[in-house]
Amino acid sequence: MNRAAIDLWVGVFVAIGLGAILFLALKVGNLLTLDRTPSYRVEANFDNIGGLKLRSPVKAAGVVVGRVESIRLDPKTYAAVVTMRLDRDYEFSKDTIASINTSGLLGEVYVGLDAGGDTAMLKDGDHIGKTQSAVVIEKLISQFLFDKAAQGGAGK
Repeated sequence: MNRAAIDLWVGVFVAIGLGAILFLALKVGNLLTLDRTPSYRVEANFDNIGGLKLRSPVKAAGVVVGRVESIRLDPKTYAAVVTMRLDRDYEFSKDTIASINTSGLLGEVYVGLDAGGDTAMLKDGDHIGKTQSAVVIEKLISQFLFDKAAQGGAGK
């Protein structure tokens, strides 16, 4: 093989390697999705969404059933409005409860859906009325310390 052919093959392999690294980076960052399954949108209001981000997973029983499509602040109620895109393969009842959860102590933040028992199902554009906001550990710790300080001051 001559020098030009070797240089060409090295260039091809470098380009393939860079493409693979770019693909993996986009896939890990949830910025790339190859799956174009039919879906529908639902909204839910939360007082606090913690570290929820765009493209965060929406899970039911640990299975990813959708993704967070948008997050905005309602100017009237000052609540976070989370729009989720759910796969059409998964239907949830109207009395489904949406909660903000964390995988482990420092893991990813996701929306968890707990299906109810209603026979009517959510449709495109519906609103989930029952929600549970994210638990903020800093607030829990400060509340615990404040209660301990109040108990210590009352005991004296």
